[in-house]
Parts: sequence; structure tokens; C-alpha cells
Amino acid sequence: MTELMVTRLPPAIVMANNQEAMQVCSLPLPPVQYFQNYSDENIRRGRASKPPPIIQETYTMFGNPYNAEDSIIRPLESQGFKRLYPQHFDRRRELRKLNHSLLVNFLDLLDLLIQCPDSPRRAEKVDDISLLFIHIHHLLNEFRPHQARETVRVMLDLQRRQRNETTIRLQKHIDKVSDILQQTLENLPDTELDSKLMVDTSKIDRLEQKNADEPRVDKCVPKDKLMCHLIDTMNTN
Repeated sequence: MTELMVTRLPPAIVMANNQEAMQVCSLPLPPVQYFQNYSDENIRRGRASKPPPIIQETYTMFGNPYNAEDSIIRPLESQGFKRLYPQHFDRRRELRKLNHSLLVNFLDLLDLLIQCPDSPRRAEKVDDISLLFIHIHHLLNEFRPHQARETVRVMLDLQRRQRNETTIRLQKHIDKVSDILQQTLENLPDTELDSKLMVDTSKIDRLEQKNADEPRVDKCVPKDKLMCHLIDTMNTN
């Protein structure tokens, strides 16, 4: 019954259901024809495509032309917008002022929509609110370099702390192993240590026994024997 009910659905409803089932991620999938070319085997064999050359002149992004030599955060005047704050200012203070101005203009727009919806001032208020949003967005973008530096600093500090913790843990393990080895050496029996330290005297004993078993040969010279005999007789007299 379920299969018959599904087949009787209109094609438009089935396509809509399939599209809803496929829309899992709001971002598009990475292009397969690009990332498959950069596999480990292709890179090892030199088959991977080379990166595109660096842009030297102008390029287009989101329909807007940009120059490669321009700064990352361009001033408002170069983008065709009127600056609402001075050149030298406190960003935190200006952001508060812009936020308050945005709320005031939004309340004014609500009053116009309630009292006189067809008033030409409605378009002016919308343009003012858009300009305020552009200024707020521009001021927030000026904090991006500082945010990038702080992010790099935090990452480096995290890596340094992780390496220090790893070094401390490694040193603790080394000390623990050294203590275990020292305790093991201290707990070894004395007889085993003596047997390792004693010199093997069996060869010396065998050599002395051999010398004792051999007959003694008198190697004295006859003249020496005669002199010894004379001395002995003189002593006895």
C-alpha cells in the first residue's frame, strides 16, 4: 500500500521531497574535479595541477572590481560612501554613536510608516539606515587585522602551553622510570651482586696445584753449593 501511495504522488511533490532531503548543508560541496587532482599519489608523481598565478592587476569579486595593490580594507570615500565620523576617532565611541543613531532612525521610520506610509521621507530613512549599517560594518572590518593577530597569538600560546605540558609529563615519566630502576637495583640480593663482582680464582688454584705436584729441581750452581756448605760448617764450629 505504501508503494502505491508513493507512486500516485504528483511528480512535483516527489521532486520537492527529494530536494528537501538533499539540502543538508547550506554551503555548496567542494568541486570534485579539483580536490581529487591533489591526492597523495598525484602529488608524489607530480601530476597535481599548479596553483593559479598571483593576480597582478585588477580582479572582480561579488561583481565589484578590485585592484590588487589596494589595501585590504579600503576607505569609505573610495567606495563612494560619505564618511559620518572624522579621520581620527575612537572606534568604540563611534560604534556606540552609530548604534544609537541606528535605533533612532529605525524608530523614525516606524513613525513614518504608521502616520504617513507614502511619504518620500521613508526612502530617505531607509538610505540613512543603510548608510549607518555600512559604517558599522566598515568599523568592524577595521578590527579584522587585530583579530587575526590575536588569533595567531592565542594559537601560538596554546601550542607553547601544550608543548610545555608535554615536556613536563615526559620529565615525570623519566623520573618515575629512574626511580623504578634505582629501587630495582637496591632490591637485588647481595649474593648475586657478589658473584658478579668476584674474580674467578679457579685458574689460579689449578696453577698452584700443578706447581705443587711437579718435582722440585735444584737449580743451584755447584760453586754456590760449596760456599753454602763452608758457611754451614763454620757456623757449627
